[in-house]
Amino acid sequence: MPKPSAGRVPEARSAVGEGAPVARASAGGRPAQEGILRRQSLRESAARTYARSLPIVPVRARGLTIEGADGRRYLDCLSGAGTLALGHNHPVVLEAIRKVLDSGAPLHVLDLATPVKDAFTTELFRSLPSGLADRARVQFCGPAGTDAVEAALKLVRAATGRTGVLAFTGAYHGMTAGSLDASGGAFDVRVTRLPYPQDYRCPFGVGGERGTELAARWTESVLDDPKSGVRTPAGMILEPVQGEGGVIPAPDAWMQRMRQITAERSIPLIADEVQTGVGRTGAFWAVEHSGVTPDVMVLSKAIGGSLPLAVIVYRDSLDVWEPGAHAGTFRGNQLAMAAGTATLAYVRANGLADHAARLGARMLSQLRQLAQRVPYMGDVRGRGLMIGIEMVDPEGACDRTSGPAGAVPSTPHPPAGATSTPEAAHGPHPAAPGLAVAVQRECLRRGLIVELGGRHGSVVRLLPPLTITDEQAAAVLDRLADAMEVVARTHADRPCQAGHPGHAGRPGHIGRTGHARHHRPGPPQQPTGPPPPPGAAGAQGDS
Repeated sequence: MPKPSAGRVPEARSAVGEGAPVARASAGGRPAQEGILRRQSLRESAARTYARSLPIVPVRARGLTIEGADGRRYLDCLSGAGTLALGHNHPVVLEAIRKVLDSGAPLHVLDLATPVKDAFTTELFRSLPSGLADRARVQFCGPAGTDAVEAALKLVRAATGRTGVLAFTGAYHGMTAGSLDASGGAFDVRVTRLPYPQDYRCPFGVGGERGTELAARWTESVLDDPKSGVRTPAGMILEPVQGEGGVIPAPDAWMQRMRQITAERSIPLIADEVQTGVGRTGAFWAVEHSGVTPDVMVLSKAIGGSLPLAVIVYRDSLDVWEPGAHAGTFRGNQLAMAAGTATLAYVRANGLADHAARLGARMLSQLRQLAQRVPYMGDVRGRGLMIGIEMVDPEGACDRTSGPAGAVPSTPHPPAGATSTPEAAHGPHPAAPGLAVAVQRECLRRGLIVELGGRHGSVVRLLPPLTITDEQAAAVLDRLADAMEVVARTHADRPCQAGHPGHAGRPGHIGRTGHARHHRPGPPQQPTGPPPPPGAAGAQGDS
């Protein structure tokens, strides 16, 4: 990994960041945490999500590491659902925020021009795909990614004079009305839904290149058949990697076909890079893997450097809006722009996208080796440091309507460069959301925070910061393997509690990933070895 530029590590925060031992929690630590959690459950909305599965109270954080109110440490592979490209409280981000605060600059300016905003826009345009940067416009939206999706849909409708939208099964674009319409969980659908290609649960039951081709042909048929019931739409919106849909990378060939199909029919292509952007998938923007240049890019999460910020970037030919056509009181977040500028520049200057590609490929390879011994791990897939493990009932009835057809592959898993694991001819096993929940719970007991997602909530997701080191990655995989082992032992002699009919699996000993000693249930143990020097990528995490 390229040597990062040095950054000042604030002395008051260096203990957590540099791996110094955490002081034992005071006698009141755990009761205080329990009181906070109890009051949250009494006062907050029933819509809260992460708080239900992660009953911790973070009080300090640095890099990969979170410290709870009870004094326990956790390795955070949730990263604010992908928001924290540099992890928690990276020195360059803190320095950028302090500089704005100490300067006396206004913190709220609506959409007025400021030096902070100009610096952010300049750095953002420097990072854009070359085919877009030269003719781009940027619209600052409300602080959440869902508002940027709304802005993108509104923009293409205004530019084309059309209303319909093409979206894909399994998509997630946000929680406001228009964003939900384009997402996979919509009920009152006003958007045409198209098949998203995937190998493990292919909608056509074939997977691979054939499944990708069929998905593309379906799209062409819907658009070209005068009796399909679908008029030429205002735009197509897609995710280069479906995150909430289960960490499903779009095949590069399919992305290229979608670009060709939309360009030939004058349909603007919208790429939702809210979670995939800023190096997450091993390229600065995930569309760069396929060489595709979209007409509109939706950006949020990591571009704000951990603070709320959302924008759309689009071709200047689409810029037909009247003044005030899309606005928001908090679209001028100066602290987020400063933090975002620092993050974008740091990721670019230190080659963190390349680091994510190399380390992510290694982690995928090691997880696939583990999956060969763990029948509950039905599929391991991802791109860069966006990794998913689909949990299944290995003895449940196979789904004959999905998964690739043909002979059983000669090896159970593809090489590291591939994106997902082909299943045998009989199709994939039933999803096991109960096992995924159990793995998440056992991970938390070992001091590892992971997210769940996927169609059935059966995918264990890893979204570590891009600054994660090799040693930290080894610690993450070791704790995850321990959790898998305990869950496998627990469920080996009982019916699979997967939410689907099935039978008990009887896996053997899972084995290690070859990184560290076996961890038993109990307080989370910390990775061993000397911490990286201050200023190095990953130094702000626990190593």
